[in-house]
Amino acid sequence: MGPMLTLTDAAAARVKKLMAAAPEDDEILGLRVGVKSRGCSGLSYFVEYAKERKKLEDVIEDKGVRIFIDPTAVMFLLGSEMDYQEDKLQSGFVFRNPNETGRCGCGESFTVGDQGQPSAQQPQSAG
Repeated sequence: MGPMLTLTDAAAARVKKLMAAAPEDDEILGLRVGVKSRGCSGLSYFVEYAKERKKLEDVIEDKGVRIFIDPTAVMFLLGSEMDYQEDKLQSGFVFRNPNETGRCGCGESFTVGDQGQPSAQQPQSAG
């Protein structure tokens, strides 16, 4: 079995920048990545500051940053790559997820399982 989640250099650089900008009075341990039920396809990624480690939460330390994987998201994120992309219209973390089988037209949500055809693994924004 491969790694649960890998980070590109761009993603790691953005995490470092976010950690440096976090309020000093908050004890931020890293960033948490997970999925929520949301959008037309059913699931959407989320990224938030992690102030504590949740019970059963996996922690990935890579490229000098710490990413906490929400325990309910493990089966959806296994083997994914987290990237950070920026262009003239938008910026944000994007995920290349081999578990995705479908995605809504706007790109805000995705599905896993047998409901759709295998995707071309286009990046999915966290939003």
